Amino acid sequence: MANALILLAAGQGTRMNSDLPKVLHQIGNAPLFAHALASGAALDPVRTVLVVGHGGDRVAAEAAKIDEGIVVARQEEQLGTAHAVLQARETLGDFEGDVFVLYGDTPFISGETVLRMAEARRTADVVVLGFDAADPARYGRLVTEGDRLTRIVEYKDASPAERAITLCNSGLVAADAGVLFDLLEQVGNDNAAGEYYLPDIVDIAWKTGRSATAVSCDEAETLGVNTRAELARAEAIFQTAKRAEALETGVTLTAPETVFFSLDTYVGRDAVVEPHVVFGPGVTVESEAHIRAFSHLEGCHVSMGATVGPFARLRPGAELANNAHVGNFVEVKNAQIGEGTKVNHLTYIGDAEIGDGTNVGAGTITCNYDGVFKHRTVVGRNAFIGSNTMLVAPVTVGDEAMTASGSVITSDVEAGALAIGRARQVNKPMLAVRMFEKLKSLKAKKQKGQ
Repeated sequence: MANALILLAAGQGTRMNSDLPKVLHQIGNAPLFAHALASGAALDPVRTVLVVGHGGDRVAAEAAKIDEGIVVARQEEQLGTAHAVLQARETLGDFEGDVFVLYGDTPFISGETVLRMAEARRTADVVVLGFDAADPARYGRLVTEGDRLTRIVEYKDASPAERAITLCNSGLVAADAGVLFDLLEQVGNDNAAGEYYLPDIVDIAWKTGRSATAVSCDEAETLGVNTRAELARAEAIFQTAKRAEALETGVTLTAPETVFFSLDTYVGRDAVVEPHVVFGPGVTVESEAHIRAFSHLEGCHVSMGATVGPFARLRPGAELANNAHVGNFVEVKNAQIGEGTKVNHLTYIGDAEIGDGTNVGAGTITCNYDGVFKHRTVVGRNAFIGSNTMLVAPVTVGDEAMTASGSVITSDVEAGALAIGRARQVNKPMLAVRMFEKLKSLKAKKQKGQ
């Protein structure tokens, strides 16, 4: 059976007090709705529809960065959740299979949970996800009889017996596409808000000869994000889970509470991560790598056995080969650092390729930007770049070549050559003493004049 996702992301989120659409606020350096997409990925969906409203163009643009296959539907008027789901019908076209409705502001639904919803679809036409609430007062209740979900009742409409029910509605629904849209067409808006509510499809299902059931999950999975405080809480929950996952999969975190992950961070087995490391989006760290304290990594790949930091910054496009070393106060951007290569101190390597076994001395800079264009630097294998070398790109330094300390390299250096690009040193005997005596005399006269 094919599966499709409908992800509701049209809400304005006024309680966030922000010009940014709610689903674009981030947890783990990824927008809220990206977490919901990750949950739905367990279903291997053949189609994904993102229903947008407030700030729809911005949400659609972010979705395209994540997956160009996501189709966007627009809910121009905010007329309720059932109305929002209906906006996806046209974009699904002739799709035949099960549709799962998720929410862009509910980031913690697990893949296991949506798979259990898929399993439940074998025995019921409509599946609703519920949860046992510690404080159920404000939630809609799921009224069940055995495996049958008979109806969903809002708290204000519930009887005392129904209010005692702790199984509450998360809002997530699964159903066959044809059945779902047929039920949605029958949802009315005869309520105080004049909106079309998705939970109403359960009652309509029974009235039209269909069946409904409920699947339950832990309440923590259903946490929604509606305020900045809830966003901060969600970030803390996410980081705690990622740290636990890293430890479980064989990563050493010497101070777990100080390490921050992104949604897509991958760290391999037997890697070591020291305190106060931040992983931005797009980072892969292979097994046995060592990320030392106070380093920041983003959009980079660190290969097996490589060492980063302390106080290092890897920017997008940084590629470290096996056993490479990038040390303290080194920044690498859009550059490949070869196997066993050392870039250990106070250095910037940008738009460059540094060959295997090369040593880059302290204070080296690839001068890659001329104010308009970026240019590339290439350094060969087993080269030695002297301290305080300026490599003015575009420039190439050959295999086993050397640059003298303090050189400004503006021309290619052939393999095996020594390049010296600095003025000849001239010593002036006793000139320093005479200059200081003169300066001290001038200072004394100035102070006397005051």
